[in-house]
Amino acid sequence: MWGIEEHFWTSGADSARATTATNAVMVFPYPPGILQGDQIWVHLRQRTGWRSVLLSERRVMCCGDIAILTYFVSAEKAGVPIYKALCTSTYINDDDTWLRLCHQQTAVT
Repeated sequence: MWGIEEHFWTSGADSARATTATNAVMVFPYPPGILQGDQIWVHLRQRTGWRSVLLSERRVMCCGDIAILTYFVSAEKAGVPIYKALCTSTYINDDDTWLRLCHQQTAVT
């Protein structure tokens, strides 16, 4: 799942959509705040393109077909300051395919 999570940051909105459940929920620092379903992809198309990411302080908690990943991210791309955040992603194993149900970011300043 860590590979899926890294690609979520670096591979663009279409790749992220392929590994995310329909009608998933994502919480980003305001604005945009809480997004669900297609709102997510409008936001991510405008805000993707991270050149590199470092996921550290990784933790995983599994319970049956649910997995929760928590980590600290340091992400960079041209023309903007390095973005640092505490993140959580919740996945469900749906017929042997892990799909993101929820993703949350708390910016660290």
